[in-house]
Amino acid sequence: MTVHTPHDHRIAIRYQQASAEVRALQRQCYALAAMRLRDAVEQTGSGEGLAIVSDIDETILDNSAVMALSMENHDRLDHVDMWKSWERDGDPHLIPGAADFFHLADSLGVTIFYLSDRFDENKMATIATLSRLDLPQVSAEQVLLFGPPKADRRALIERDHRIVLQLGDTLHDFDGIFAGIGLDDQHRLANDHADRFGQDWIVFPNAAHGTWIEAELRPWRRP
Repeated sequence: MTVHTPHDHRIAIRYQQASAEVRALQRQCYALAAMRLRDAVEQTGSGEGLAIVSDIDETILDNSAVMALSMENHDRLDHVDMWKSWERDGDPHLIPGAADFFHLADSLGVTIFYLSDRFDENKMATIATLSRLDLPQVSAEQVLLFGPPKADRRALIERDHRIVLQLGDTLHDFDGIFAGIGLDDQHRLANDHADRFGQDWIVFPNAAHGTWIEAELRPWRRP
């Protein structure tokens, strides 16, 4: 197995934090999301009863600063104590396009659910962060953090709403079928559900985290 070295990871984090391309991709995702949301509301006639479900980290909030700190301290990216501290005391900023999109959803009467695997013990801190950044519909009922699997939390939302759009940076942000499976199965299922990407599933770029991170590279073999 190919080891994902600190140097490799530093490049990935630099891409997330410093590249103009990732900002362009993020804006592109939100522009597409806005188009799809307007279409859904137009087809329904109003936003009543409709919902969007969005992941938070690397979808709404840019956490590259804590990723960089983790690298400087030679800690693992998912170091629990560091992430808990960041959730409580960090100062992330919004990914480009996020503010306009969520205020559009709010103006259309669509219900927003912020669905994240942030620690539930830091729920009030997460709510405070989203509120500080002036995002709409930030309430305890609409910020659903780690506890039951995301699929169960989505099912709870679907009791009273029709989910018309989901946003996230990993495939399990969209459907429970992607949780806890290997890369080959992820690719197979992504292909099976290809018609949903860019429609009601909008995937954001994240080069710094994912189950693919230890995958073997397949170099060209010169004849």
